[in-house]
Amino acid sequence: MNLSERLNEDMKQAMKSQDKFKLSTIRMVRATIKNLEIDLKRPLNDNEVLDILSREIKQRKDALQEFEKAGRDDLAANVKAEAEIIAVYLPEQLTEEEIKVIVQQTIQETGASSKADIGKVMSALMPKVKGRADGKLVNQAVQQLLQ
Repeated sequence: MNLSERLNEDMKQAMKSQDKFKLSTIRMVRATIKNLEIDLKRPLNDNEVLDILSREIKQRKDALQEFEKAGRDDLAANVKAEAEIIAVYLPEQLTEEEIKVIVQQTIQETGASSKADIGKVMSALMPKVKGRADGKLVNQAVQQLLQ
């Protein structure tokens, strides 16, 4: 079962169990997917759906930081709950240690030796960790290891 089908099934299940919050979150994600499908005039594959899910999680995390900074705990709790629902559809996230190992391998593969090579390393690295690690964490690991 691909991600789109899984989202549809979970949406139906949320309707049956009358879980309105989960239902609205899944509908929001599905609307984003559907809009892109309309723009591209074709159904999305799992990698494209994964990109959308990652983007949605990132938006929620950014909003969570802003709400917490502004002292809006009520809004922060909603955004955090939405992020947790969406995170279920992402592959298991890599730990910092696993990220560092992958970064080290990629640095060796690309022959990078200085901070000037960050772009080269990142372009080779991101497809390897797509959907399994936050880009910010990956970038920090690359910068740390290229010092």
